[in-house]
Amino acid sequence: MPRHDPVPPRRGPDYERAAVAWAKYRKFMARMILLSVIVAGLAIAWLALSGEPLRLHMVIATFAGVALMVLVGTGLMGLVFLSNRTGHDEDAAHGGQDDDRHI
Repeated sequence: MPRHDPVPPRRGPDYERAAVAWAKYRKFMARMILLSVIVAGLAIAWLALSGEPLRLHMVIATFAGVALMVLVGTGLMGLVFLSNRTGHDEDAAHGGQDDDRHI
């Protein structure tokens, strides 16, 4: 009669690894905030060079749209790397069990 594989004991979370990953993510996002402000400023400068008069609502919308687009894109991509560095991807790949089988 076939026997099921025993369920290995679950290891606790690696808090040191997660703390290092979160610190790197915060540092990365601080740089991306600065980059998003620079890129939004460049977008407004490019619009100013077009020769058309810039209205306040256009400047605000352009700045917010470009800055938030850069932040959301880099933030989501950073979260992909964060989940890998903290070990969540490994946990999900094994169905919530820490064993040596690879799916």
